[in-house]
Amino acid sequence: MTRTEETYILVAGGAGFIGSHLCRALLDSGHSVICVDNLLTSRRENLRDLEPHPRFTFIEADIVEPLPEQLRAPDLKISRIYNMACAASPPLYQADPEHTMLTNVMGSDRLLRLAEEKGARFLLSSTSEVYGDPEQHPQREEYRGWVSCTGPRACYDEGKRAAEAMTFDFARLGRADVRVARIFNTYGPNMDPNDGRVVSNLLCQALTGQEITIYGDGSQTRSFCYVSDMVDGLMALMEAEVDGLTPINLGNPEEYSVAELAEQVIALVGTRAKVVHKPLPIDDPRRRRPDINLARQHLGWVPKVPLAEGLAHTCAWFSTEVSANEGLCPIAAE
Repeated sequence: MTRTEETYILVAGGAGFIGSHLCRALLDSGHSVICVDNLLTSRRENLRDLEPHPRFTFIEADIVEPLPEQLRAPDLKISRIYNMACAASPPLYQADPEHTMLTNVMGSDRLLRLAEEKGARFLLSSTSEVYGDPEQHPQREEYRGWVSCTGPRACYDEGKRAAEAMTFDFARLGRADVRVARIFNTYGPNMDPNDGRVVSNLLCQALTGQEITIYGDGSQTRSFCYVSDMVDGLMALMEAEVDGLTPINLGNPEEYSVAELAEQVIALVGTRAKVVHKPLPIDDPRRRRPDINLARQHLGWVPKVPLAEGLAHTCAWFSTEVSANEGLCPIAAE
């Protein structure tokens, strides 16, 4: 990492699923990128093709702790900060709920203070989980949600709500120029095969000939956004001249039941595996679909990749992963 006249974009959580794709897209756009990640729930192999790049720097660090001094150096110019840090898979974020909460709160505070110091624009990757198990459908940004603040998902749901509150307070106080993206279900290559989310679960099970697990009766719905579309949305939001006090939903508004998704995966892989039903996890949302009118209006953004096409790309990637890593087995439901 050189500090001459070069200006950097910082991606916290850049070794994660979406973060690694974001780092690649930023490099492809001609930017110099600093990736910060603690590698607790992300995968170093996601950065394998990026690390040789002359404009890419990786720093292993945890944003819960004080940021590395090299990021605070007065001669280091940072123009944009993407906060993509924090596990998004329920089994992973519930494994260490204290760290999940602190990543969202302490980590966001440290990155916002860095944005203030550097005069950098800050984007928080929030989540559709701020809507909880929604009573409004589809979910619009002004909806305040129906969230359990004491359940096993609260460390993530309430952590993201707190991070949003802090981000907007920095904006109201004139301390930082901010953007908040509420990310809905996203899938694609670089997902952790063992992260327990529904797309990775179903693909891993189908590809390895395991029983196909559906939690509940499969009628619960999700909307699935391919990762390239999500990255385009995040970059568009970061660069848009919009009111930083308005969160923006990013996701694919096409809605599928989990049972319908399982049918598509089974047909794609060609497995004859048995479908088994298990109890729904606590506080599992019944319906999830974004209203993306604000993204259309302010960003000119809509998802382009249909589910069938995205699943085919994702399946091909998972097939390679499964072949290279015997014993892969999903650990829980999304």
